[in-house]
Amino acid sequence: AQETMPGTSLEGSRPTYVYKVVLLGSMSVGKSSLAYRYMKNDFTEFLPTVGCSFFTQTLSLEEATVRFEIWDTAGQEKYHSVCHLYYRDAHAALLVYDIASKETLKRAKLWLEELEKKFLPDEIVIALVGNKTDLADEREVTTEEGEELARTKGLLFMETSAKSNYQVNDVFTSVVQELLRREKEKAPAPSPHGRATVNLGESRARTRCC
Repeated sequence: AQETMPGTSLEGSRPTYVYKVVLLGSMSVGKSSLAYRYMKNDFTEFLPTVGCSFFTQTLSLEEATVRFEIWDTAGQEKYHSVCHLYYRDAHAALLVYDIASKETLKRAKLWLEELEKKFLPDEIVIALVGNKTDLADEREVTTEEGEELARTKGLLFMETSAKSNYQVNDVFTSVVQELLRREKEKAPAPSPHGRATVNLGESRARTRCC
């Protein structure tokens, strides 16, 4: 369940949502660099994450205030058995692979299988992220491969580069937009008689690829 707090901004009753977002993927695909670029608008090479790193980012949007709690998980195999502790109760997940390594896409598919076992489709927003577009000359995974996987599984999809700051903000923006869209979908529709009603004919299972 999402933690929702009444808004305290000058705009009045604008709601505040707190969302847990986890970054999953193989070692060295650039998860920490993506998080750092998003948080600090800077790039640095990171040593392998030990366990998990934690960041927070607050977004002041027109319709709501959103606080992201970003969990950057370790990619080494030895940490795999405890990673489920980090993505428990997550609202969104970024499955990150390196476009210059087909093996990392295979690993992302395994992470997707793990998430599918733990969450129902409408319980978590999942984005497939092909990172390191700055290594285009070494590309092993085509854009079409990523798009096809995302389309068949109902995931968001985007290619990024933490190093050149290509579409890093965009992928997080797409995730928050989808989270807020689902909030609106869950909200009862106002009735002309002043009571809240739920439109049972409206399907909640809707997929979108960015």
